[in-house]
Amino acid sequence: MSSPQTAPIVSHPQAVVAANIQVKAATQSLERGVESTVSVPELTPKRAGYGLPCSKCKTYYTADLATCPVCKSSDRVAPIALIVSAHSAVTEELPDPEVLEQERERFLRDFQLNVAAAKLESESAVVNCSKEENHKGDPQPATLCQGCYDHLQERVDVLEAVLHMDLKEAAEVIYDAVWSDPSDPSKTYLNAASALLTELRKRSGITQVFGPLQPMSD
Repeated sequence: MSSPQTAPIVSHPQAVVAANIQVKAATQSLERGVESTVSVPELTPKRAGYGLPCSKCKTYYTADLATCPVCKSSDRVAPIALIVSAHSAVTEELPDPEVLEQERERFLRDFQLNVAAAKLESESAVVNCSKEENHKGDPQPATLCQGCYDHLQERVDVLEAVLHMDLKEAAEVIYDAVWSDPSDPSKTYLNAASALLTELRKRSGITQVFGPLQPMSD
């Protein structure tokens, strides 16, 4: 017995093209369905910035609010007023350089005039001596300032205190001078006088003068 032979399958080109078109259409529809199911992220609203301040309490609040959160007023400051105030502030901060120079010269001129007037007034003023007990009925102009007078008075007080030297202290100075060099009796009185004068000058703060002193002429 002979086995039955299978007939070869012959594919027609038109049928193949039609099948490809159907497959491509199904694929596109499937992709569109997938894209439609993807969730699109929602855009968050942009944050509102600060608007003009309140015309009543001058509080700045966001531009999306209809009324002021502090005083509940719905009026804001006009932008023209802000521009005018800013322009006036800049004008005040930047004065004219020529005006500044004129003001500086005027100030210096007035200052020099005041200094000259004060100097003339001080030179023309006559100050009398404060020791009125020494010029009774006849005041005399002072020729020495108070500071110099006080300094001289301190020196005089020191010299007066030296002249009130104790007698016992003077005797000790002379005794030490006489017995410091007993080899020459002729110099005993000279050594004693020199030692006493040296002690007085040291106590009074007078600078030591080297060499013989000339006697004062009458």
